[in-house]
Amino acid sequence: MSTAYRIGDYEFSTRELRDLLIAWLALGVAFAIFFAGGGPTLVALGPGVVVLFGVSLLTAGVAFLLHELAHKIVAVNYGQVAEFRADYSMLFLAVMSAMLGFIFAAPGAVHHQGYLSEREHGHIAIAGPVMNLVLAAVFLPVYLGGVGLNLWLLVLLGQLGIIVNLFLAAFNLVPFGSLDGKTVIAWSKPVWGGTFLVSAALTYIAWTTLNISII
Repeated sequence: MSTAYRIGDYEFSTRELRDLLIAWLALGVAFAIFFAGGGPTLVALGPGVVVLFGVSLLTAGVAFLLHELAHKIVAVNYGQVAEFRADYSMLFLAVMSAMLGFIFAAPGAVHHQGYLSEREHGHIAIAGPVMNLVLAAVFLPVYLGGVGLNLWLLVLLGQLGIIVNLFLAAFNLVPFGSLDGKTVIAWSKPVWGGTFLVSAALTYIAWTTLNISII
């Protein structure tokens, strides 16, 4: 693995940085289309497309980036060699599905190698959803500040930041396929159950309480 950058104990190869950047931009496009309600609606926004793309990068894009970096950091702390790899076919599917008004986003994963106990696997897996819960809390004052100052853009940024992060936490904890939930539940059913129920409940509350208006 050729290292492009080293920050503390964490190494990032040129390929990993490229994959993270491409996945971030692709998800920014996909979620901008999804937030607008589909391809035709996005086109109708005109210059507002640029604003929505920026909001998408700062909410869905950041949610994805920090989710994956949380996996990597915990894995490295357990002595693993860990790198993110983008799945380009799934990134294409994310953009295409958004065009139809729904989104299926599985942009890639952090791959790691080395011996791990079931507990360590569980810690690595749950790090991503926990990061999304933390980010949802970070976006809450952004939303409240926007409401208090009557700034539409801050309100939108806060709303989407809260909902996207809560949804990603709940979705990734579903014990299916390669999602984080399957690994977490194999380590600790109580931890999985508590985290999943909180994430799902907060997602429902946020979705039904926050009145999102893109235009």
